[in-house]
Amino acid sequence: MDTLFTEMENEARGSHAPLAVRMRPRNLNEIVGQQQAIGEGTWLRSAIENDSLSSIILFGPAGTGKTSLAQVIAQTTHAYFVEVSAIGGTVSDLRREISEADKRLINQGMRTILFVDEIHRFNRAQQDALLHAVEDGTVVLIGATTENPFFEVNSALISRSRVVELQGLSDDDIAQLLTRALRDKRGLADAYELDDAALDAIELLAGGDARSALNTLSLAADLAKAEGERVITQEMVHKAVPYRMLPYDKNKDMHYDIISAFIKSMRGSDPDAALYWLARMIDGGEDPKFIARRIFIFAAEDIGNADPQAVLIGQAAFRAAEVIGWPECQINLAQACVYMALAPKSNASYQGLARALHEVKKGPVRNVPNHLRDRHRPGSDAYGDYLYPHSYPAGTVNQQYLPDGLEQGCFFEPGERGWERYRIDTTLRDHAGQ
Repeated sequence: MDTLFTEMENEARGSHAPLAVRMRPRNLNEIVGQQQAIGEGTWLRSAIENDSLSSIILFGPAGTGKTSLAQVIAQTTHAYFVEVSAIGGTVSDLRREISEADKRLINQGMRTILFVDEIHRFNRAQQDALLHAVEDGTVVLIGATTENPFFEVNSALISRSRVVELQGLSDDDIAQLLTRALRDKRGLADAYELDDAALDAIELLAGGDARSALNTLSLAADLAKAEGERVITQEMVHKAVPYRMLPYDKNKDMHYDIISAFIKSMRGSDPDAALYWLARMIDGGEDPKFIARRIFIFAAEDIGNADPQAVLIGQAAFRAAEVIGWPECQINLAQACVYMALAPKSNASYQGLARALHEVKKGPVRNVPNHLRDRHRPGSDAYGDYLYPHSYPAGTVNQQYLPDGLEQGCFFEPGERGWERYRIDTTLRDHAGQ
């Protein structure tokens, strides 16, 4: 049971806690942003206020308030609140908490809310141990994760929970958070001011991460204190946090989102956007061969014969990534990415193959026309005459190459750009003049 001494100990411990911890919201109204998740009229807010919460999984980037929201629930609910570590906890620990929750429900009629931070770190055995308890209502699960739960969390557990996605905070949200930290007695208690340039700098460095914003403010305030200044300046902010580390999760959602944006920017012929997404991957420490591989594929898939040289550029970039590596190969990747963005685009070859494959898989069996069949067998003289294109002035001759039932142009639809268009026009001219 808490005593006066317990309260004093907690207060003393809290005074030395990081600013981000001291400024955790105490109720729903103190949570900044996330109106789409917990704003007035939302399911989650109603469930919390009415103490009727069912199992949820909170999904969002770091610093969006997942743990803070769980702690607000802990302070407002009449249920028993238990937190389990997804890193150090074992299946035995989990089963013990579930057993205690079951006793609590039977003997006291009290529900148990089980909070699992970073639930994606639970192995399958641990996640499976939760299934029955969540299903029969022994516990109400609050899972928090930075990873896409549909990939990282047991599908059976997902089906028994509601996924609530939290978004990165806006600059206005960050400004509101910083202002509160500057004024609140739990925070800096009006000891410092933040000039406009410093505020802008922290917003930029935070990138929507509340914890990062408060940590930066705390470090800058320490510098101001050391220099005997009351006003926190942009220079102090940059001295405290020299550069921003943008999030990049290799082999996870952001990895695929950014490579998708990179490819689509090249396809959209936007070299600036392509270079930006390339820079994000470089800054995130992406494997250069992965980037080069995507450029190589793009050259054939999206440029094709509108500019056949693009494949050679892609191959050279991939070879540079293999042989040179970071950091020098970023020069080759930049050149290749800009070349792809500026090149004329055609996916006619790729689409033509897709149509041909569909015909092969779905159409009837079609025979090779007799005059195209191999001549190195007895009886081949009866196959009919094959017209040898090199024997004609234009180097081409009109004859049937497709199987019966298919017509010229059924698969390949040439684009209107670059070398491909030029070659089609030339071929048509040669055919006409043969």
